[in-house]
Amino acid sequence: MTQSYTGGCACGAVRYATEQAPIFQNHCQCRDCQRRSGTGHGSYLSFASRAAMTITGEAAHWQVAGDSGNLKVHSFCPACGTPVYLSFVAMPDLIAVHAASLDEPAGFAPQVVTYRGRGLAWDTVDPALPAFERMPPG
Repeated sequence: MTQSYTGGCACGAVRYATEQAPIFQNHCQCRDCQRRSGTGHGSYLSFASRAAMTITGEAAHWQVAGDSGNLKVHSFCPACGTPVYLSFVAMPDLIAVHAASLDEPAGFAPQVVTYRGRGLAWDTVDPALPAFERMPPG
């Protein structure tokens, strides 16, 4: 049986659904994720095929360059402001959704912590998770 992943913004205007399995699930403690989440980290499920994900509603977008210099495109609901998903200019097939945007957030199973060196002392995440100073190699 295939597990589906569905979710969206707080007001329901932007929704997504996919039956593909995530290829990577992480907590990220980089400064961009801290600012965007309003707390110490962001949590994401990354999927290999944007084409296999259905997105309904019109998201607004903004871009920021990551440490690599590659652009990340952040997509959020223009009505309620909820961050919903992000994509990567250098890897256009890849899409990541915010774990908290899942209809069933208990389905998030983090595998690693990225940018641990930028973590804040008050933001404790599971110390048993493997941790990387940056993004691990593909």
